[in-house]
Formats: sequence, C-alpha cells, structure tokens
Amino acid sequence: MILKKLTLTALLIVTAVFAVFAQDDTIPLRTIIEKTAKYTANFPTEKVYVHFDKPYYAVGDTIWLKAYVTIYNHQPSGLSKIVYVDLINSRDSVVQQLRLPVVNGTAWGNITLPQLTFQEGNYHVRAYTNWMRNFDAAYFFSKNITIGSVGDVTNPVNTHISFTNALQNTSESITAHLTYKDQDGLPYINRRVTWKVQNDDETIAKGKGITDGKGNVDISFTSDKPSVFGASDLVTELELSYKLKTIVNSFPLKTASIPVDVQFFPEGGDMLSNVTSKIAFKAISSNGLGVDVKGTVTDDANNVVAEFTSQHIGMGVFTLLPKSGKLYKATVTFPDGTKNSYDLPRVLDEGINLTVNNNNPDSLNLKISSNPDFLQKFLNTKFYIIIQGGGNVYYAAQTALQSLVYTASIPKSKFPTGIIQVTLLSSEGDPLSERLVFIQHNDLLNVAINTAPTYTTRQHVRMNLSVKNKDVPVAGTFSLSVIDETKVPYNEDNETTILSSLLLTSDLKGFIEKPNYYFNHVDATRLADLDVLMMTQGFRRFNYYDIVADKTPSIFNLPEQGIDVAGTLRTLSGVPVPRGNLHLIIPDKIFATDVTSDYSGNFRFSNVVFQDSSQLIVSAKNNPNGKYMMVMVNGETAPGLTKNINAPENVVNIDSTLSTYLQNNKKQYATQHVLKEVVIKAEAVKVSHADYPALSGLNQQADHEVNANQLTGCNDLLECLKVTAFGVTYNTDDGEFYITRDFNQGNKSQHVQVYANGMPVETNFLSTIDPKTVDNVEIFLNDGLSGINKMTDTKGIIVVNVKKMPKGEKISIADLKKMLPQQNEVTISPMGYAKTRDFYVPKYLVPKSSTYSPPDLRTTVYWNPKIVTDKTGKATFDFYNADGKGTYKAVLEGLDFDGNIARYIYTYKVE
Repeated sequence: MILKKLTLTALLIVTAVFAVFAQDDTIPLRTIIEKTAKYTANFPTEKVYVHFDKPYYAVGDTIWLKAYVTIYNHQPSGLSKIVYVDLINSRDSVVQQLRLPVVNGTAWGNITLPQLTFQEGNYHVRAYTNWMRNFDAAYFFSKNITIGSVGDVTNPVNTHISFTNALQNTSESITAHLTYKDQDGLPYINRRVTWKVQNDDETIAKGKGITDGKGNVDISFTSDKPSVFGASDLVTELELSYKLKTIVNSFPLKTASIPVDVQFFPEGGDMLSNVTSKIAFKAISSNGLGVDVKGTVTDDANNVVAEFTSQHIGMGVFTLLPKSGKLYKATVTFPDGTKNSYDLPRVLDEGINLTVNNNNPDSLNLKISSNPDFLQKFLNTKFYIIIQGGGNVYYAAQTALQSLVYTASIPKSKFPTGIIQVTLLSSEGDPLSERLVFIQHNDLLNVAINTAPTYTTRQHVRMNLSVKNKDVPVAGTFSLSVIDETKVPYNEDNETTILSSLLLTSDLKGFIEKPNYYFNHVDATRLADLDVLMMTQGFRRFNYYDIVADKTPSIFNLPEQGIDVAGTLRTLSGVPVPRGNLHLIIPDKIFATDVTSDYSGNFRFSNVVFQDSSQLIVSAKNNPNGKYMMVMVNGETAPGLTKNINAPENVVNIDSTLSTYLQNNKKQYATQHVLKEVVIKAEAVKVSHADYPALSGLNQQADHEVNANQLTGCNDLLECLKVTAFGVTYNTDDGEFYITRDFNQGNKSQHVQVYANGMPVETNFLSTIDPKTVDNVEIFLNDGLSGINKMTDTKGIIVVNVKKMPKGEKISIADLKKMLPQQNEVTISPMGYAKTRDFYVPKYLVPKSSTYSPPDLRTTVYWNPKIVTDKTGKATFDFYNADGKGTYKAVLEGLDFDGNIARYIYTYKVE
C-alpha cells in the first residue's frame, strides 16, 4: 500500500497558500470558511436546557424548573428575552404552556398538576425560543416527564405488565404477563380479568382470565397481520368485588411487537474496495430502544468475513476489508434466538473516505483513503478538510491527492468539549466524506459544596457553594435541587442533564437512549460507546451544501426582546389609517400607554409586561373620526406539534415503576385533610344531536362524548378537543380531525366533519366557540343512517352542542348597540408571562412537638433556581430537612458567564 504523511495547512496559516491555489480552485478554501462564518453570524444557534427538581411526578404535585438559554459556546444568550415551555401529553397535545421572561440567559417557573387537568401517563416537555422556531424543531429541548397517580384510595391497584412474543411465517403471537397487587404489595387472588385487543373502534381479540395465587394472569392472542398490533392497545378490566368498581388499564402493544430494525454505517459514509473499513451498526426493537445482537458477515460466496457483537444498547462496530465486485450480507441473531439478514452497502471501486481515530486523549488521528481508480482519476486534485463545531470553524486545511493513504494528527486542544464535524470536501465545496467526533476535555467547572456529612430530620442545613474554573473563582448562575433519594429512586444514566443536553442531544437529531450514560462516571468503555454513537447517529445541524450554495433559512420569527402587541388601524372600509393614535390599557396593572400607527396603519406596543390571563384593551377612540375606525390585533402563532422523539422512553408500568414515590404521595396527601369541593347545581336539560333535524339518522348513542366538566378552565375549544376527544386525532399539517385508527394507518383521505348547533362548520371554527357555552361534544366514528359522510366525502362526525340559553326580555336597539363590541376598541387576552411562585421552605425553629404534628413527607426538600455566585465564586443557602431518613441528594447545574458548564452531585445522610 502506498502511504504518505498528510501535509495539512492549519487554519491559522492557510491564508499563506491561497495565492498558490486560488487560480485552480473552483471555490477557494477561504471562501468556504468565510461563508461559514457569515452563516454562523447571521443565523446563530440558540439552545435551551431545562433543569427540573426531580425526574418524575404525581398528579397534585408541582413541577419546579429553570431554563438556561445559551448561544455560541454555551454562553448565556442575549438574543432572546422570552422562552417557552410546553407540557405535552401522550396524544401530542399541549396541556400547559409557560411564557417566561429571560434575564441573563435564564428563566424559572413552575407547573402545577391539578387532578381536574392531569391524569396518570407519559408526558414530555419541550422548550424553545421564538428565534429557534426558524429552524428544525428537532433541536428544541425535549424531555420525558412521567406523571403517576395515587389513584382512588378506596380502590388502589398496582398493575405490572410484560410481554413475550413469537413470529412464525406471517403470524405473530403475543403473551402478556400481568400482575395485580394492592398498594401494600399484596396480590389480588382469584379475581376475574376481562380483556380485549382494540385498534380504535375495532376489537381484534378478546377473552377472560382469573388471577392466580400471586395475582398473575397470562393473556395470549395471535394475528396473521403482525403490523396490526403496533397500532393497537390491550385493554384489561379487573373485577375487585361486586360492590366496588372495576379497574381498567390500557397498554399500547407497540412495545410488544416483534420487528427489529438493524442499520449499518460505514465510517466516512462508503465502503471502498480494498480499503479496510470500520462498520458501525445499530439494532433497534419495535419500541425504539436498542437491543443487543450478534452476527456474522458473509460474502456472495457464503464465506464468513467478519463477526460482530453489540457493545452498548444495540450498537457496535466491526472491521471489514471489502473486495471489488463482492456483495456482503449480515446475518443478525436477536436475544430470542431469531435471525434475520441485511444487505450491507454496495462496495465502491472508485471513491475516497475519511476516518478518524479518537482513542488518543491528546490528538485526533485522521486518515484519508482512496482506491487506485479514484487516485488515477483525481491525481493532484485538491481537497479540503474542515473541522467545525456549532458553526465555528476550528481547523481547516487543503492538500493535493497524490497517494492512496494520507494521515494526520491534530491536537485536541484546538477544539472545545462537545461534538465536532470533520468533513472532507472537493475543491468545488461538495462534501465527500464526513465523521462526527466527540471531544472530551474534562473541563467542567470545579464545584465544591461544604456542609456536614450527616444530619437529623428537620435539622437546619446550611450549604456553602464554591465554583471555580480550574483554580480561578467565577461568577455564574445555578440551580439546585435537594431530594430525598429514598423516596425518589432513579437511574442517573437515564437522566437528561445539562451535559447530555447542551453537549450532545442539542446537536443531533433522533432519539438517544440513556443520554447521561456518556457523562456519568466517564471511563474508557463509555468513551468508546460514545464514539460508536457518533458513527450511528447520522443527522446533524450543519450542512455544507447549503453553506456553499448560499442557501439560508427563511426567517419568519424574530428574536423576542419582550411581549409585543401589534396590529393594524383601519377605517371601517378597510383603508389603513396613518399616524393614528392607539391607547393600550391593562386594567389589573393600572397601566396605560400610547403609540402612533405608521404610514401603513401598523402599530406596535413593545415590551409590554403582563401576567397570563390578563385582559388588555386597545382603543382608537382618541382620534378624529375615531368612531369610524377599527382596531385589528395580530394573532399569536405556535410551533406545530410533532411526535415525541423520546417516546421509546415512555414508562409502561407507571404505578409499579413509581410505586415507592406514589406510596409516599399517598401518605402525604392523607395527612392534609383536604375536603372535596361540593357543587350544587340545578338539573339542566341535556342538549344532543337529536335536537337538530340535519343530524337525524346518527346513532342514538355517540361513540365518545366530552362533557362540560371536562372543558372546565378551557380557553380554546379546538385546543381542548385535541386532548379530550377520544377516537379522533388532530393532524397539525392540515388542521383537521381524523379517525384515530385510519390516521395511525396513514389514511388521511377523509377527515371528520364538524357540526356546531346542527350546522356544518370548518374545523378551525371551533376556536371561535366559547367553551363555557358548550353543553357537550359528541364523537361519532361513523354516520349511521344519516348519509352525511357520503354527502361531504368525510368520515366520522364531531357534534358540538351549545347550551340552550334561557329566554330573556326584549331590549331596545340602542341598548343592543351598547352591548355589541365596538370595532374601534378591542379587548384581548394574549398569553402573558406565567405566574410563578417561590418554593416553600418550612422553618423548624423548635423541636418536633410530642403532640400531633403532620409528618413532613416532602420528596423535593429544597429547590433554588436563583443561585448566583459572586466574583469570589461563592454562595450560601439554607433549608430544613424533612422527616424522611436516608440519603438526600443535591444536584447543582448551571453556567458561568463565559459558558463553562457545571453539574455536581452531593449526597448526605439524614438519621
């Protein structure tokens, strides 16, 4: 083999050689660097990370959080002054949204989880700025939040389910193993369980069973259409006794379905003939999680040329020397003994590839390999290497191709901690080969917490914090959570942390399993696993094709410096009013201000400060001929909802997985003596579709119904129905509802027809209906004998029934005009800043009384999002322990003002 040391001209001196190569280069290297720098300057990358007080919650809890908004190398962002935090349910509908003011790159808030709004399930949080909406939503912050429930205290049941499956020809069999126990861990014995496998409104299988002496029951079902299970649910019903209600559970079967996807990724992108290649692979089960596999690679003569075994959650790497004209196939063996074969990428007889060895702690070892045909064709052709991270070019070089193999060693000191992108480009600026690499410098801020190693319950705790960058004290902003780890057990590898977010997941698309595994107790094994992840996670932010072609993203959302209320002032005939006077009033703040419209009639009140649910009045009355003007306020937009990228981490057995935490919550709420609210209402006549002749022929009973109680607190009927309307799914792409079963199977040819007050309306009309006036909403999955769907070419019907208004007295036309809204004055309720409160810290100044005193069963013992170290790098804070004994864990996260990251875990004992 021809071997030559690669002579690279580093970025710092690359300009010295431009004069030599500029005449021949189609695009000089300097031009690509300049275009990259221009793109990064014009379209800076903001990131958001959210620190939570604990990893999971229960209905009735409060979520405490702090958001960090960064730019460039994790420095606190001054670009955006508002951050949005959305809490989204498992049906991909927003159930809570916060708009938080950003100060020095940080914001904090809280989300309460009341029983009327929340139920047990898997939720996820996304966080973003308005500026981030201009780019791919895949880079929004995202984290799963599991919310449990203590349930009905008179009827508590813990359910645990697991699956085994088998595939024979085209038939798939699944056995579900269920265990029913009470809150004390005692099994429900000899109890009847009825079950069905449900695909929306279609029952695929059903049956009955009896729990055994350990509370177990097995349920088996088979289908010759295996794909149907992936979109179905197993619905079970446990009968406790004839006097008590049954317990119903629903389990998605997606996690039980057999199919496994295995992908192979040659390092650098291609397999070249007669060039030894590293081939990375990733095996993913139907639930999206990695599954460990092993296998062999054979050529088309059935010779075994390589063997492989996964090293971490389905990922691994092996070496192969491809031969010209050969075809290669991998035979993979799965944990259950089944096998499948996959074709490896085609071998290229003409190509060039870039590979990187990241094993040396001090340097990156690059190798550029080509085969003879490519070398002969492109002899003396110039190529570029660019290494960038976050759009910042840290290294660039160029060379002429004169050998089959080039090598180079580059000091890692040139690069920051995090992901860098090493790209080989042609002289035309086309990327030819690429490799992601993670640089680990172990340069976290040096954090120390000084306090006693052991305490007693309810004892006063004073923590002294010291933060340094190496040995130099630094000022920074931090958040600290102290939890009773005995009551909140969890695996640190599974956590989303400031390290895994800012350094890893924020720069990659796709689901990353156990993200904190790569930062928790880093050693050689975990670094090797991280390197394999870099080879298999094939999506990233930065694209040189767009940079070279001067292709820039369309900017529709500007960075927000505050809340703006904008609109247009027009005459009643629609003509813009220039230089018109606009008056803004916020009654609950006793605040007023004025602006003047521009020559196009546009107006804007900038940096308006008000809390969520506040009413704002915008008036144009103070104008000559003001009564002939109308005020039009611009509406607010929100990013579209997408499927939860972290759905593979959803917890199936919430009540058993969170049993320790939920048991404590049950005791905690039992001591609070909260009286249930009793509301006395006069009996009202229920409104239904039968009241409207146009809907005659529909089934007498709707398939699903949303009653008025479910709409309590609802401000937008359309948004609320996205959450509460069962049997149908809202499609954000076209703004229509579809039958869920059809939607999951990709059938979007016929949407659901919406009726309001017996009249057909567009789906977006729902947003104009006041939810307080709605009696109920009926959902029909078919149109019965009405013929409505055939007439409108739709499928399914949503009927909104508005309450019948009592008959009133006649009023004069003059009085009626006074009641109607005036067009020259509008009252709006835009989303304001979320109301936030401070974490309550009890003070135990005297010993616990011998008389009755409610036990302090807090799980989050202390939460402080406002820690700021001074120039000496120090801060002090105080709190009191709860009554729980065991290990208390303090987790500190944050940044100094230069963008250096801190994450520190401190534990102490409470005896």
